[in-house]
Amino acid sequence: MDHATRGWRWFVAESPRPRRIATWAGASRLVIATVCFGAFMGQFDASIVTLAFPALADHFGAPPAAVEWVSLSYLLALVALLAAVGRLADVIGRKLVYVYGFAVFTAASAACALAPDLTSLVVFRVVQGVGAAMLQANSVALVVACVPRDRMRGALGVQAAAQALGLALGPTVGGVLVGALGWRSVFAINIPIGVVAVVAGHYLLPRTVDRAEPGRFDLAGTLLLGTATTAALLVLSGVSGLAVPVLPLVAVAVAATAALWWWERRAGTPLLDLALLRRAPISRGLLGALCGYLVLFGPLVAVPFASTGSPLATGLTLTALPAGFALAATLGQRVLPGSWTTARVGAWLAAAATLVPVVAPGALVPALALLGFGLGVFTPANNAAVMAALPAGQAGLGGGLVNTTRGLGTALGIAVSTFVLHTGGAHALRTTFAVLAVVAVVSALSTPVLRTGEGATGR
Repeated sequence: MDHATRGWRWFVAESPRPRRIATWAGASRLVIATVCFGAFMGQFDASIVTLAFPALADHFGAPPAAVEWVSLSYLLALVALLAAVGRLADVIGRKLVYVYGFAVFTAASAACALAPDLTSLVVFRVVQGVGAAMLQANSVALVVACVPRDRMRGALGVQAAAQALGLALGPTVGGVLVGALGWRSVFAINIPIGVVAVVAGHYLLPRTVDRAEPGRFDLAGTLLLGTATTAALLVLSGVSGLAVPVLPLVAVAVAATAALWWWERRAGTPLLDLALLRRAPISRGLLGALCGYLVLFGPLVAVPFASTGSPLATGLTLTALPAGFALAATLGQRVLPGSWTTARVGAWLAAAATLVPVVAPGALVPALALLGFGLGVFTPANNAAVMAALPAGQAGLGGGLVNTTRGLGTALGIAVSTFVLHTGGAHALRTTFAVLAVVAVVSALSTPVLRTGEGATGR
């Protein structure tokens, strides 16, 4: 093999971890810590950018509707690509896709920080969303590959806590950065974190040992799924107030979904194995995940709109939600009785918490803390049940589906809360929490139960 071929293989082949790391008893903890970089950055970047909207509007002389595309373009690219990237990673290697995803995300962050105009910034945000999809589609799969199934729920809890921490720190850090250094700093802060994560991923993540059969890449399925999710997200944004043609987009979303269902039943190597979706633990778990993220993000929109206090007081009030989530996700399985740590119990706790502001509006902070705690119990247990029901070699696709439902649930939480607030009158906040309670009940009723067992490991 000549030097050119060896050099090329270095870029396209997964490298093994150093032997001392691969054989170390705590190697799985290093994998979880590395994956938490991506989990943290995904939520941190999504929440920090919203604090820069006023500064972006002033700098570029653009209306709010135009600035909104800075967030929307990122979300559209992310959700549209998650399942396809997860399928691709199952075939070519999850470590490879994850590390390159962080490289793309970091380079796009640098481009965003240097963007000369708003159009360029939106384009660079699309590229950043592609990198984020490469990260998020593989984060759950990488954890599953290296952690025994009897410890999977706890490991996924740590990953979920990293997401909650990013969500909690984004607004605070964003406000400080924009005030002190300007809007470009909210993108520049990703660069040093991304460089560290790329190096950590190269040395600490295991190679993929349970790859799926290559087959032909389902380009038609990818395009149809991307069209369906993009149209659906634009519809949700239209409900929230974005100036888009809602009815034509509804027609596009329905037509693309129907065409996707028809195509995937006939494709030789489909992007989505519909037989998987007919498995109750997977379909019910994905529905539960969508509802759970809707309930999580609903208050983050509703409370600031309905609050009469200062921005600082509102921010401190909202901190109770991700704080409760992080506490339960990281410590729930260790300090709670085993029967309390099931996804269903967490969903019922969340449902009870959403009813508190309906009957006692003054108890908002403890209600948000209990809501976060319930969702922190629910989310890792539910995700673990979905991943445990997948056949070997399809963990990347499963992770992509879980994160796709998270993106759709996030958008639904924003859209539903905004719609209720605009139409609910004097009791809009109570009505919003009543709607979230119904969604939490649906999540509880749909939740599968995790069966423990042994997991795979990789080097």
